[in-house]
Amino acid sequence: MRADVRQVADGTYLVHGSNTNWVILTEGDAVTLVDTGYPGDREQVLASLAEVGGSPEAVAAVLITHAHNDHLGSAEYLRATYGTPVYLHEAEVPHARREFLHQVSVGTVLRNGWRPGVLPWVVHALRSGGTTHNPVTAPEPFPSAGALDLPGRPVPVHTPGHTDGHCAYHVPGTGVLISGDALVSGHPTSRIEGPQLLPDMFHHERPRAVASLDLLAELEGELLLPGHGPVHRGPVRDAALRARERAL
Repeated sequence: MRADVRQVADGTYLVHGSNTNWVILTEGDAVTLVDTGYPGDREQVLASLAEVGGSPEAVAAVLITHAHNDHLGSAEYLRATYGTPVYLHEAEVPHARREFLHQVSVGTVLRNGWRPGVLPWVVHALRSGGTTHNPVTAPEPFPSAGALDLPGRPVPVHTPGHTDGHCAYHVPGTGVLISGDALVSGHPTSRIEGPQLLPDMFHHERPRAVASLDLLAELEGELLLPGHGPVHRGPVRDAALRARERAL
């Protein structure tokens, strides 16, 4: 399966992998890679870099929104093979090392198996390495506050709830918000389209996830690049408030 690479702004690409998205920010020959899909998406990740004129060697850093396997997939591979630094919020660093795991339990998934889309999603997650032990050996907290000195100059925005250290990335220069799983526009287990929170079972602390939507609503931008679902065009504020309305 080939990844679907779409240019959404200058030097900005949203890549649809197998149920999960990642983002490529380019600046000259250098690249920032935000998230890396499932472990099983590795060939798609590498192909998407080549499609935008990049390469694994050109990746200045991997930024991770949160350390679930469908976003962390190839981070350790890039770190170990190419020496690529892997950055996360400081609260998410031990999660990436797998000192603990904030993830939906098998029991919860089974209890929700009757819901439309859940069983096909489970089969795909298992086949793609969603339950494998996939730690990053040496993840690092962000090296500075504010905009990171990386292609795209992304600004981490701590949005806890889905996990304790979940971060979105704001790119003021292009009006882009890379929202990870703090705000999505679709999911195989959701029957609605457009801005929304993931179904409740996926959040470590749902009330904090809802509260984090208020943080996203304060950001300026017209392009929402979610961890799941298609690009959403329109004011980020409106998208975050719409998701909040749906969550209450």
